[in-house]
Amino acid sequence: MNATGPSSASADIVIVGTGHGGAQAAIGLRQQGHEGSIMMVGREPNPPYERPPLSKEYLAGDKAFERIMIRPEKFWADKDVELRLGSGVASIDWMRHTLTLSDGTQVGYRRLIWSGGADPRRLGIPGANLKGIFYVRDKRDADGMMAALEAGAKRAVVIGGGYIGLEAAAVLRKLDCEVTVVEMQDRLLARVAGTAISEFYAEEHTRQGVDIRLSQGVSEVVGDDGKVTGVLLDNGETLPCDMVIVGIGIVPAVAPLIAAGAAGSNGVDVDVFCRTTLDDIFAIGDCAAHANPFADSAVIRLESVQNANDMANTVAKAIMGDKQPYHALPWFWSNQYDLKLQTAGLNIGYDETIVRGDPATRKFTVIYMKEGRPIAFDCVGTMKDYVQGRKLLESEPGKIDAALLADTDVAIKEMI
Repeated sequence: MNATGPSSASADIVIVGTGHGGAQAAIGLRQQGHEGSIMMVGREPNPPYERPPLSKEYLAGDKAFERIMIRPEKFWADKDVELRLGSGVASIDWMRHTLTLSDGTQVGYRRLIWSGGADPRRLGIPGANLKGIFYVRDKRDADGMMAALEAGAKRAVVIGGGYIGLEAAAVLRKLDCEVTVVEMQDRLLARVAGTAISEFYAEEHTRQGVDIRLSQGVSEVVGDDGKVTGVLLDNGETLPCDMVIVGIGIVPAVAPLIAAGAAGSNGVDVDVFCRTTLDDIFAIGDCAAHANPFADSAVIRLESVQNANDMANTVAKAIMGDKQPYHALPWFWSNQYDLKLQTAGLNIGYDETIVRGDPATRKFTVIYMKEGRPIAFDCVGTMKDYVQGRKLLESEPGKIDAALLADTDVAIKEMI
């Protein structure tokens, strides 16, 4: 099983990926009593750190890097977890139970946990390689944006009106940048939220001074001397800028798994215990396609910290003999300006929305319904609705009268 030779290593359990899922897998294994060796392999040179603050507190300068580390670096040594950083995985030989890293090192394992996450979807247009284009996916990108701002960048174009793009736009406005958001769809957050949320955030960003361009594509990034100077829209207009932030989705980082024979078309397929179709290989987090019980068992990928952590715990327990099927209510959050959006559940296939409260007050909840039953909550500044909405969804409710859900005088907990 173990590789041999001068450039070889081995561990009882190898975890690929040093994000939230990989870190929690290592922590969970130790908490469950695993005493064997654990190695974490990560492409980045940094110890495990939180990703969400990259487009929020870290970018804004409100949190130093040490404050977004998942654990202090000393923690991993104390828990006897080897960190092999700055190395990607080139290939997997699942029959021999070995990995080949990008530097040629072979690593043997007894069990492998793949938490490789995803890579940002790249622009495929002229000028895509100019300096000054950033994808807010890792520390290097956030550091690059901060350096550009310190060097005097004052005009930014954000390509993509999803949460990443809007969070970055909010921070850049706080830092007194001129910001334009360009979105191909006819509304912001079209992939993840209903029209009430889209319209609310469009109005909020406009009020904060963001120029929003909907139903617009980008045909070229314009530059001079290798650096960004503008963005050319499909309608022929050029938006002058000093930097471009791209948030147009992600691509699951699973190529070595698929090349090794693992099943999967959108990420890598896993069962209820997060096992892939390859022996002794698990997959968790953004890249793991699974039948989600809160989406009528549709096979989906979830791009969230919650999913990564809960899948990691599922795998840790399964490896230690306590097999418990993955069954966790999805939840998400987004911070923009002084607003906190908290989401519980999945709105996949909703056929009705109920607005609870008044968006004009900047505190309201949107409830997504499917065949008369609530399936998801988007809560803007309404913590109580979010907490009680989560409990309601976890109880797997039946049909509930829409007027009752819309009545702010009736607590959601009374409907459980």
